[in-house]
Amino acid sequence: MFDRELIRLIGGNKKYVVYAVLLMVLGLLANIGITASICWAIWLTIPPQESEAVTYLYPAIAAVAAIFVRYMASRLTGDLKDKLGRKVKKDLRKRTYDKILKLGVRSTDGMSMAGLTQVSMEGVEQLDLYYSTYLPQFFFAMIAPILLFCICVGIDWRFSVVLLACVPVIPVSIIAVSKYAKRVFAKYWGIYTSMGDTFLDSVQGLKELKIFKADAARHKKINASAEEFRKITMKVLVMQLMSITIMDLIAFAGAGAGTALAIVGVMHDGLSPAAALFLILVAVEFFLPLRSLGGAFHVAMNGASAGRKILSLLRMPDPVWGMKQVASHELSLSHVTFSYDGKRDVLKDVCMAFPERGMTAIVGESGCGKSTVVNLLIGANRPQKGQVSVGRDSLESVSRQAYYAQLAVVSYNTYIFNDTVRANFRLAKKDVSEGEIWAALKKVNLEGFIRDNGGLDKVITEDAANVSGGEKQRLALAVNLVADKDIYIFDEATSNIDIESEEIIMNTIKEMSANKNVVVISHRLGNVVPADNIYYMEDGEVKESGTHERLMAEGGGYAALYKMQKTLEEGYKEFSAWRENRQSGVRADGEARA
Repeated sequence: MFDRELIRLIGGNKKYVVYAVLLMVLGLLANIGITASICWAIWLTIPPQESEAVTYLYPAIAAVAAIFVRYMASRLTGDLKDKLGRKVKKDLRKRTYDKILKLGVRSTDGMSMAGLTQVSMEGVEQLDLYYSTYLPQFFFAMIAPILLFCICVGIDWRFSVVLLACVPVIPVSIIAVSKYAKRVFAKYWGIYTSMGDTFLDSVQGLKELKIFKADAARHKKINASAEEFRKITMKVLVMQLMSITIMDLIAFAGAGAGTALAIVGVMHDGLSPAAALFLILVAVEFFLPLRSLGGAFHVAMNGASAGRKILSLLRMPDPVWGMKQVASHELSLSHVTFSYDGKRDVLKDVCMAFPERGMTAIVGESGCGKSTVVNLLIGANRPQKGQVSVGRDSLESVSRQAYYAQLAVVSYNTYIFNDTVRANFRLAKKDVSEGEIWAALKKVNLEGFIRDNGGLDKVITEDAANVSGGEKQRLALAVNLVADKDIYIFDEATSNIDIESEEIIMNTIKEMSANKNVVVISHRLGNVVPADNIYYMEDGEVKESGTHERLMAEGGGYAALYKMQKTLEEGYKEFSAWRENRQSGVRADGEARA
């Protein structure tokens, strides 16, 4: 199985494949030399040849020389394959990592986190075996039979022709198996990735599974996934065993035919016994390279399946960025239309402006296109029509590094790293001082909490599991405050947190808007009342825009949504007050009876 795209993937490392093949050919010639030396020594023992001791010295010297060459060739081949494997792994991991960095905030479409991890780690390991083991063997297996034919044809042409004719039967059997094997290995890798996704998903959601008492059902699902993987693995092993059995039968049959021809040559055609012995011993060399190639075939198929996953990642188009520096911090969308699938427009002729200073809000019901606007502003997606601009320049024309140096994004799922509080701040600003950190923590009302819980050396556990949701959101805000950017985008930054934390965050955001370009996406309209301008969206279109007072006076969709939320919030407050009074009354009654 020879895949040109996978060959191109290794770039300049192709030379190591060539060197390895040349060394393997040298090793084959050394093997033939050893065999020839043995046959030479046997020929000298047959009368009427001379029997002086010095005559046996020549084949002995030739055998020792050939053994030394064979040893060096084998050792150098092993070292070269190891070097090839290490270089390929290093280069592929670098290319995969660089590609992920180039994609930046854009998601890797169709590839889960578990799948991406498997491709970049285990997929590269499988390709290492493809390049260092299978590929050199493939070229060597093509060269070796022809080389042996050229050597043997001068001794007995019938023997050489028959064995050379038997050799292609092995590749034909490999090709026949490969048609089925491609489907099996493609399915194997897909099931393997799916099993990884299921396991990772189950581990991350273990708490919810326990709470909903769904862990037993999930256990069955994981078992079913593992059983499916076991079955496909057994199919792979059975296919490999059948392939090896077929190749062994062909190799033994070919070697047997060659042996029979050599014996017939001695009996009827005057072939010398020493020459016949040489042909018999060499017969197996016709088939061994292709036999080894067949043994490595399953490695190649697995590596090729992994390689296609890597190729699909590397083929993803890079986001287009230019070289211009950011001259202004004003953002805008001009007649922007965007679709994820090319069929349904998520945004339709949207126009928005976000000035250098001030707070601009985007609101609307779920699915109206708010988060899509954010993805366009940060460069994760590009519009099919219209233009996203920073200052007077289109976003595609400015440098990504220059733009991101001015931009900070705080969302409901902003990641806090499994490290100390200090280390998380240093990610935003390498030379941040402790004073700056404490000042930022004070702004978001986290100073006391951090001081009482280990200080700046407090370790935030994975997924910020050792702090509350509100504390995590406020810590994320503090880290971004230290970064001191000119453009801040808050995408549902106050969702799923307590009222106290929400109020602190919104007060900080409003304070920042005096000197920064602040964009706020919020499902709760009460948070955007102080905004300088509000865009109200429905079905991917901007239906209304203006200040809170103006939109309320117009009495449109914004006003209706605001009033509905206000009514629900007041109803909830009344219910909470009634419940608290009732609980107080029950406690008082209990105390009175006691």
